[in-house]
Amino acid sequence: MEQQKPPSTLSAVSVGSSTGKSGAGMDRKIDRRRWPVKKVALAFLVAGLMVFVAWLALSVSDGRSLQVDSGRVNISSVTRGTFEDFIPIRGSVTPRRTVFLDSIEGGRVEQRLVEDGALVEANQILAVLSNTSLQLDVTRNEALATEQLNNMRTIELQLEQNRLEHKRNLVEINYQIKRLTRTIERQEGLAARGVSAQSTLDDARDELEYFENRRAVTLESQEADARLQQTQLEFMRDNTDRLERNVVYARKNLDSLNVRAPVAGKLSGWDVEVGQSISNGGRLGQVDDPENFKLRANIDEFYLGRVQIDQAASFERDGERHTLKISKIYPQVNNGQFDVDLVFDEAEPEGIRRGQTLQLKLTLGDATEATLIPNGAFFQDTGGNWIFVVTTDGSEALRRPVRLGRRNSRFIEVLEGLEPGERVVTSPYTSYTDMQRLKLADESSSK
Repeated sequence: MEQQKPPSTLSAVSVGSSTGKSGAGMDRKIDRRRWPVKKVALAFLVAGLMVFVAWLALSVSDGRSLQVDSGRVNISSVTRGTFEDFIPIRGSVTPRRTVFLDSIEGGRVEQRLVEDGALVEANQILAVLSNTSLQLDVTRNEALATEQLNNMRTIELQLEQNRLEHKRNLVEINYQIKRLTRTIERQEGLAARGVSAQSTLDDARDELEYFENRRAVTLESQEADARLQQTQLEFMRDNTDRLERNVVYARKNLDSLNVRAPVAGKLSGWDVEVGQSISNGGRLGQVDDPENFKLRANIDEFYLGRVQIDQAASFERDGERHTLKISKIYPQVNNGQFDVDLVFDEAEPEGIRRGQTLQLKLTLGDATEATLIPNGAFFQDTGGNWIFVVTTDGSEALRRPVRLGRRNSRFIEVLEGLEPGERVVTSPYTSYTDMQRLKLADESSSK
């Protein structure tokens, strides 16, 4: 057993020496593979990811941006100056007074006596219509009214005859009473001397009493008949007047088949032809005042709350300034606009014609000092709540909230958010409404 130990020791030494050499070799391999390719690629990937995250964070904090050609946007300066509170409007010349011509009764056109555009006089016949049904109705109503009037006249005559009959009866009764009174006086004298019989005197007294009672009844009947007669006569007179008015109306309706001009003026819209059927109440045309005019203008609904009656407007014609004022405001809004009527303050300018269009300046308020920016299409896209402000170096335009006030055709009043000397983008923002900044680049120079 002891003879086998040396080989074991040698073997151990040999193994140890071999192990030392192997370790030295491994140290050299580690030196050669200090920066492996995979680790380098991973490091670059991590670095790129970090750069992307940083850029994304920067983009999120600054908002969305868009690069635009600076030559395609309008850049204007913020200034300080006088703001004139007016708006330009276009007014159309129309007659100051217009009376519409409608048919009272419908019918067929038999005659057309005037042409469209003619000057007509008041009550002048313009056309003649025919309506057989209306003519028959009028004739029937006239006959009925005439019959009723005749019946009332008959009743009135009968009442008058009754009144006269009562009067005759009273005359007769009074005569008999007077006669019998004298007879009784004579009979009393004769009876006292025994010349006349007592029965004759008694008969005369009885007859006198009869006529006196009859007169009392006749007077009472006459009073009652007179009272009833008066009431009935008043009722009949009212009916008679009503029937006579009905006859007048019937004849007036028949006369309305002759279409007449309601007032003097210029006939327009007169589109009536012979043989044409006109409906009841149909519009036939209109008569315009040929001497006096007004202007009808359309105004954007944005100014509906600022337009008032008697506000002044003006325009220049042939080197002269003419002033008007608003006389009527139509509150109905159509297609984003409402209408107003304007009348001249002084004599109307010579040479204006119906349908002519004039450019007006409507004053909404007094002129004041204010911070101003040029009026541009951006206002419709932002509502005046924000604007792009160009940086000092002109490389970018940043979105900024502002508060804008009054507008006219040239300028917008700045209330808050901008200072004189700054520059803003005033061209349309249709493609920029979601952006926070615009990167301005001169693409023409880069080419």
